[in-house]
Amino acid sequence: MFKIFKNISKSLGGGKATESKPAAKAGSLLDKVNKGAPATAKAEPPRTPEELCGITPKMPKDEIRAQLKLLFRRYNRSASSLDAKLRGEADKMLDAIVQVREKHFGEI
Repeated sequence: MFKIFKNISKSLGGGKATESKPAAKAGSLLDKVNKGAPATAKAEPPRTPEELCGITPKMPKDEIRAQLKLLFRRYNRSASSLDAKLRGEADKMLDAIVQVREKHFGEI
């Protein structure tokens, strides 16, 4: 039974094994989704919701819907994180997802 609790705590980020991974040091969660963009967001101009979500003008509606669905699942989980920085990034991404969805598919 102890092994179950240990595995659950590791999967939820409570264990030291998840903190020592190299990917955790690579940057924020937004950086990972944006294909390894550098963490110098202060020097960059603000990005549009479409850019944040990886949506291009030539994408068909089905592909846009699938991309938004994937991003929503990812960031909805992060929105309840205990880490304030991760939670803030998730809130920004969820707002961007809603804006893109309303733009391409109408009001929710």
